[in-house]
Amino acid sequence: MPVGRVLLSASLFCFAMAPAMAAELELAPARIIETKAVVGRIEARDVIPARPRIGGTLVRLSVSEGDRIIEGQSIAMVIDDKLALQLRAAEARIRALGSEQANVQAEYERARTLLERGAGTQQRVDALRTQQDVIRNQITAAEADKAVIIQQASEGEVLAPVAGRVLKVPVTRGAVVMPGEQVALIAGGGFFLRLALPERHAAQLRMGAAVPITLEGGSRTEGKLVKIFPQIENGRVIADVELASIGDFFVGARVLAEVPVGERMALLVPKSAVTTRSGLDFITVLSPDGSRQVLVVLGQEQAGGRVEVLTGLQAGDRVVTP
Repeated sequence: MPVGRVLLSASLFCFAMAPAMAAELELAPARIIETKAVVGRIEARDVIPARPRIGGTLVRLSVSEGDRIIEGQSIAMVIDDKLALQLRAAEARIRALGSEQANVQAEYERARTLLERGAGTQQRVDALRTQQDVIRNQITAAEADKAVIIQQASEGEVLAPVAGRVLKVPVTRGAVVMPGEQVALIAGGGFFLRLALPERHAAQLRMGAAVPITLEGGSRTEGKLVKIFPQIENGRVIADVELASIGDFFVGARVLAEVPVGERMALLVPKSAVTTRSGLDFITVLSPDGSRQVLVVLGQEQAGGRVEVLTGLQAGDRVVTP
């Protein structure tokens, strides 16, 4: 084989076996947000009971636990049988007054005719006119009483005070309910996450801070700290986290939240720059004398595929990354 061809083959073999050009990273302190893992409760922003304004028998109940409803939807009907009797009595009184009014009107017309002919008195005409006014006012009062009874009967219809989901229905159809008794408990206005943190973290909480949330099933989302209650109860500070879309959850469900409670500076390197041998972690560092392997102690893995270096490196070191 010619010498030139041998040299060319050796050169190609060395080129194929040469490692890819490595990059370098100069270490600089990076800000890490310290978090406290706490378990929060899913709460409804508005929990409002639906109540009838009159007492009676529950003749209709059209919702059950878990149903979705809209504001103003009719969910139940309460009927008081006494109201029907009172309504009939009011209508009978109006009819009686109407008949009496017609009789007095006829008497008034006759008295006025006799007065024009000189056979009657003005006193009689004035008395009948006054009696007409009295009966007219009595009819107005009876009609007002009838309107009150009709209004009371309409108040037996239970309307949803807010759009949302029905949490609880403590009554059944056919039950006797009192005025203001709870027929259904409705959760509406959206959901939020309520947290209780140790009071030592109260000073580190910041309004508007981003709070990572681990939802049921392992999915993750992010909320915002929107309210910090000023009163500490039983060594706990209460805070509310608002989420743009928290999904369709059970009210009272417990989920994991990571609340920011402070910041610190740390050295971070790409996880790919770490080599593990015999249970020890090494990082290649460039120096004026060439590259060398440095034994390091690693901390927690951070976002973006980076890992914290606790010992072994310092700011300004040049790390070789693949």
